[in-house]
Amino acid sequence: MVNILNSLPAHKYRHAVVCLTDYTSFAQRIVAQPVPFYALHKQPGRDVSIYPRLWRKLRELQPDLVHTRNLSALEGQFVAAAAGVRRRVHGEHGRDVFDLYGSSRKYNLLRRAARPLVGHYITVSRDLQAWLQAMVGVPASRITQIYSGVDSMRFHPRAGQRNGLPAGFAADDAVVFGSVGRMAEVKDYPTLVRAFLRLLELHPEARQRARLVIVGEGISRAPCLELLRAAGAEALAWLPGERTDIPELMRAMDVFVLASLGEGISNTILEAQASGLPVIATAVGGNVELVQSGGNGTLVNAGDVETMARTLLSYFNDPTQTTRQGQAARQKIERQFSLESMTQAYEQVYDQVLRTRQ
Repeated sequence: MVNILNSLPAHKYRHAVVCLTDYTSFAQRIVAQPVPFYALHKQPGRDVSIYPRLWRKLRELQPDLVHTRNLSALEGQFVAAAAGVRRRVHGEHGRDVFDLYGSSRKYNLLRRAARPLVGHYITVSRDLQAWLQAMVGVPASRITQIYSGVDSMRFHPRAGQRNGLPAGFAADDAVVFGSVGRMAEVKDYPTLVRAFLRLLELHPEARQRARLVIVGEGISRAPCLELLRAAGAEALAWLPGERTDIPELMRAMDVFVLASLGEGISNTILEAQASGLPVIATAVGGNVELVQSGGNGTLVNAGDVETMARTLLSYFNDPTQTTRQGQAARQKIERQFSLESMTQAYEQVYDQVLRTRQ
């Protein structure tokens, strides 16, 4: 969203962002034009009080188009229609741990009920596009699949020294396995930690050079730290929580690892590839559209600690593989995942919807 709002023509669109819960200083990354943010302060669970607040805010803003994202905001389509907003778009960016395959009868009843209200759908992967057609019954003509773009100037390969990591944590010859993201259940970071610990069992000498970095905050952080402590490996890993220097930390890594149970299109995979890193990822959702085993990384089955550990070991033992696949990853980003192509695609959808009578 930040990239889109920073890239769309400022003279053509006025933006406002309504958050279900709250927003953080992340909003300050939108610099192309002033964009107001509004928080509905939704409470955990089913909080119906947000609906009249959202209705009043939409009546105040009088937008020409409302764009909701994912299941958590889908009910905003009903509120937008009631508030008189005639043009509406809904984006599907991925599913969460409570419905990994989008097969929940309850949620799909909601999606089907909202279907007549949505003028157009946007999905970030072909996997999500096929699911919308098969499970929700959305005609292909009302879906546009748009890959997320990545800022390949901000995210670029390391050119010199490894910076950003704690002093003394990783020597020049270290192999740093890294991951970035919210430490939610669906990301399955404990499997990554267990695979790293299994690597140390398979190859005890790796304790001298293998390092693990997980950047992010969430409920899985404490269990991951406990796993490392129990194995006596806490000095070999760095879990700093949430950070703002992600591009620099990406460049400090050698191999990026994503252990997710489900994904739409992972922005962090794209950022890692733009940073010249090979990617080890689980073969779920849109990951299979971004990672080609043997080309720019390796796909493994979700939850498979042993295979992931042996894959980590293969990169640890073969730096030429790491370099070759990292270069291929960067080239793929430059060819297929530019910010410009993503922004143009969103602009075309918005223009199409705005021209349509609803």
